[in-house]
Amino acid sequence: MGNTQMHQRPIGRRITPQRAQFRRLAGSAEIGTVTRAQLAVLAQSLTCTGLINGTESHLLVALINTASAESFDRSGLPVVFKSNQQLSFEIGRSVGRVSRLLSRLFDAGLITMQDSGNYKRYPVRNSDGVITDGCGIDLRILIVRYAELDERVRQVRAQKKAADAALRRYRGALRNGRYALSAAAHLSEDSLSRIGARIERVSNIVGIAGKASTRVLRRATALLECLIEQLMQLPRRSAEAQAVQNMACPYVENGMHIQITTPHLFDESSEERRSACAEQLSSPKAGSASKWAFEESLRRGRSEINQPRRLPQAMVALQDVLRAVPALKTYGFAPSSWADLARAVPLMCRFAGISEDARARAVEQMGEQQAAVAVAVTLEKYDRQEVSSPGGYLRAMTDRARAGELHLARSVFGLAARNSMEVRH
Repeated sequence: MGNTQMHQRPIGRRITPQRAQFRRLAGSAEIGTVTRAQLAVLAQSLTCTGLINGTESHLLVALINTASAESFDRSGLPVVFKSNQQLSFEIGRSVGRVSRLLSRLFDAGLITMQDSGNYKRYPVRNSDGVITDGCGIDLRILIVRYAELDERVRQVRAQKKAADAALRRYRGALRNGRYALSAAAHLSEDSLSRIGARIERVSNIVGIAGKASTRVLRRATALLECLIEQLMQLPRRSAEAQAVQNMACPYVENGMHIQITTPHLFDESSEERRSACAEQLSSPKAGSASKWAFEESLRRGRSEINQPRRLPQAMVALQDVLRAVPALKTYGFAPSSWADLARAVPLMCRFAGISEDARARAVEQMGEQQAAVAVAVTLEKYDRQEVSSPGGYLRAMTDRARAGELHLARSVFGLAARNSMEVRH
């Protein structure tokens, strides 16, 4: 008789290299660093990232709530031992559907699974009754990946808010452009038809605004605003900048500005007390309402920043910052105090694409209040498309603050003067 070949029943789920890596990653989890409530909130928010759908999120939340809160403490083990039949009853899906959903969560790296020989799930306890191991649904990988997944959710939400803000600005600019076209009776018919054709061309290129990218909407908004300025016969921005630069004091906010104001307000040395005009003469590119940076020193390389001189920063009022940075209102910020502005800094950084390290260094060097003003100024310049790298711009401001050569008050007053002139015209 020939040899009889015995085919054993396959044990457990199919193991792939990716699933094996997820199992190894789950074994390195530091239990106690993340609570069950944090994981439940994260599981509900993951649908916005496209990583899982609503049904998979529902099952993941049910698994997290099944594990006790104590199992996420340092001495716990967050493993679920419920059967597929019980899970199907709780989420209102069939047993086969639950099995497929678990496989998808396993492939997405949100759970890991260890099946027994008879496909049952059970815990292994020690002599004290504490669970030390078992065959079930392991949630420890969520603890390992919590920071990564939470940051992904934050980025998606920030992108959504930025896209909504760009969409609102575009629709407002398009509406204003068509209204200005109908109200500009002082222009010739040829000019009106030419500008109207350009407005409609921009609208046709964008197409359905809700489906256009943020970059396209911002560029279209800038074009529409330029066309509105032509309809209103406003002076060119370069002419406005020259007009402000020729003022007696380029950092003037209103007619009550005192000409002897100096950024070296608290210095004991009389040699560094100069008027605002004299300061401007020594740095003709630093400030006013030009399209370039208000800190002319930001254009210099880091090798030139070698002076350890530290100067106290002149304080500005919160209302000055709000007038100088209309982008705060554009992105949905309405701070009523310095604390509100400081709390909005992380979100402003995400809107502008500023890294956490750049923000932390700015806070460490300038303090929370001055760093909040610096981030707000950077956001305004990024919104005006005058800064292509907001993170690098903030780092340069931090370097200048370390050398004592950064004057945020000038930037704020210059932006406020520029915005007031744009509104007046």
